[in-house]
Amino acid sequence: IMSIKPEIVDALGAKKLRVGKGAITFNDVVFGYDKNRPVIKNVSFAIMPNTKVALVGESGEGKTTLTNLLLRFYEPQQGSITIDDQDINSVTQESLRQAVGVVFQEPALFSGTIRENIAYSIKNATDTQVRAAATSANAHEFIEKLEHGYDTQIGERGLKLSGGQKQRIAIARALLKDAPILILDEATSSLDSKSEAMVQEALVRLMNNRTTIIIAHRLSTIANVDLIVTLSSGSIGEIGSPKVLEKSGGIYSQLLSLQRNKSDTNEKKLEKFDIAS
Repeated sequence: IMSIKPEIVDALGAKKLRVGKGAITFNDVVFGYDKNRPVIKNVSFAIMPNTKVALVGESGEGKTTLTNLLLRFYEPQQGSITIDDQDINSVTQESLRQAVGVVFQEPALFSGTIRENIAYSIKNATDTQVRAAATSANAHEFIEKLEHGYDTQIGERGLKLSGGQKQRIAIARALLKDAPILILDEATSSLDSKSEAMVQEALVRLMNNRTTIIIAHRLSTIANVDLIVTLSSGSIGEIGSPKVLEKSGGIYSQLLSLQRNKSDTNEKKLEKFDIAS
């Protein structure tokens, strides 16, 4: 196993990624897990610095694949992805991933203390920094109520946290990392109204002054972004602001109509797009 070469390796002479503004461009990107069957087909769009972009499309249309390509877990068979005019294939993977914070739909927490989980990306994080991140993520209050506070063991053999608590710890981790670019795969799991409000408030703080790509699962989230990119059969269906696209008759407009006219049939149609009704 040790002799197997990793599929993605740094280019010879790869340089560190230098992020200034945080502009991202997908240039004619083609990708398939099987090279003969592309799931991303000639995708091109630009994301301006410090803006929020929602990727919208049915399940399996390539939303997660696009974010995985940006993180360079895979490389496109054609085209390029740039950050501040630097091709991500020409920079070190370490510097690329340091520049991108990620909050997954199902937060990845490991066995260890809450403090260790929050400080995961920052080796020398101080207690003050960890607490500040937790406070901004609306997590400090519930952590302090635990018997061992930030030293509480979580994970497989530790305390089982609720969905909302896990999400807030993941947000605290991303706040502490303070990367200029953020990928947010919005949670679909339903939370009680108080937890939902606390998570949403924390996410607003996290997205502030960052270039953010959102795999959105709530129409309320999509309505508040700067740009919507809809995907259909691996290609771009439409690009535009929520105001423009709600009148276009395209995918976003149809989703709004489905939510307004609630029925079991329409709920099932929304589920195809991973949209919570």
